[in-house]
Amino acid sequence: MSSVLKTDPMREVIESDRAHVWHHIAQHKSLETVDPRVYVEGKGMRLWDATGKEYLDAVSGGVWTVNVGYGRESIANAVRDQLIKMNYFSGAAGSVPGALFAARLVEKMPGLSRVYYSNSGSEANEKVFKMVRQMAHRRHGGRKYKILYRERDYHGTTIATLSAGGQPQRNAQYGPLTPGFVEVPHCLEYRSQWGAIENYGERAADAIEEVILREGADSIGALCLEPVTAGGGVITPPKGYWERVQDICRRHQILLHIDEVVCGVGRTGKWFGYQHYGVKPDFVTMAKGVASGYAAISCTVTTEAVFEQFKDDPSDPLSYFRDISTFGGCAGGPAAALENMRIIEDEGLLANTERMGQRLLANLRELQSRHAVIGEVRGIGLFCGAELVADRHSREPLEEKKVQAVLADCIAHGVIIGATTRSMQGLNNTLCLSPALIATEQDIDHITAALDAALGRVFG
Repeated sequence: MSSVLKTDPMREVIESDRAHVWHHIAQHKSLETVDPRVYVEGKGMRLWDATGKEYLDAVSGGVWTVNVGYGRESIANAVRDQLIKMNYFSGAAGSVPGALFAARLVEKMPGLSRVYYSNSGSEANEKVFKMVRQMAHRRHGGRKYKILYRERDYHGTTIATLSAGGQPQRNAQYGPLTPGFVEVPHCLEYRSQWGAIENYGERAADAIEEVILREGADSIGALCLEPVTAGGGVITPPKGYWERVQDICRRHQILLHIDEVVCGVGRTGKWFGYQHYGVKPDFVTMAKGVASGYAAISCTVTTEAVFEQFKDDPSDPLSYFRDISTFGGCAGGPAAALENMRIIEDEGLLANTERMGQRLLANLRELQSRHAVIGEVRGIGLFCGAELVADRHSREPLEEKKVQAVLADCIAHGVIIGATTRSMQGLNNTLCLSPALIATEQDIDHITAALDAALGRVFG
């Protein structure tokens, strides 16, 4: 593209990046001899790097974020206009876009009514943990403070959210972690803990109740789950799972916290992943797709019943939620989110996500029929995974080095895909595909053709 800066003018940028930028989730030793990749332009689902090379982005910004694609002038203009008019005031007061987006958001979430703004998924989840702890002290004599989380799930990068994370490699070397977080078993039927059984979903949910009974229900305040596990292997819930989970929470008076940071705002073909399963949560958290990366924003959404517990005694100086998120007061975030939501509605992107997701799954299953290295394909909407194995019969996971070789081949040929990394030792073997909600049939076929070719080159 003519507007993409060519290599020579970008040399200073590349060298400055190499010398001064500490990249996320990256081992930097190789960058001493290999140029860091610097992206300079994006349009739709395409990116161009500093050398002018074009890529098709099948991971929406690397971490499931750019839901409506790159180069959306209307979102940029909405943010610009808002920042000029009123850019920021502490969340102790309101803003016009903050009020309007909260109203639009809860319209999509029957049963929920209150939106607490912050600026990242980690922060949104930590707000829930603080609310649960405060309610434990105010309502339950401090007893109901424990928070359950699921093996393989991920809820953020702070020490508290790592404490609620079921991915040991992400937690390694960051301890001691925060006490009061208790793990429950995963629900990946492909790797059943109980062998081949009927009603696996109900059994996996019952395993949560076994932990509750062991710990004591009167000590547990909340259960925190992803509706579809993301970085732990793109795990869609088995049949019967969510119905049983909700019943267990109700019987034991445990609040249900759904982490929609990845799944939320259209990724699964509905506004939120939990809406596929008839779940009625007490908390829903979201971030990435809320503004598609055009501004930093996250939301912690609760029921009115939860909200009421923080305003019942105005005479008590400790009776309200004594929390603040500095950048939760930025007015550009909800301005971007409003326009992002309009785009999804006006362009019919939920329906497109459902259609293109079905095509993506069908294409992946066709690849599975020809590549023995694909053990299982799973997903919902434009959120799909292919678990790679060394042997289909034993389901021995493919070693991570070979999984990464598939990624590297796709990227070398201009298609950016993802894979589980730094998650579960020996189980970082699932390829992740999450193209933007604007994906076309040609985009989907291009992605899976690149994967087909990569598997052929890597495994022969």
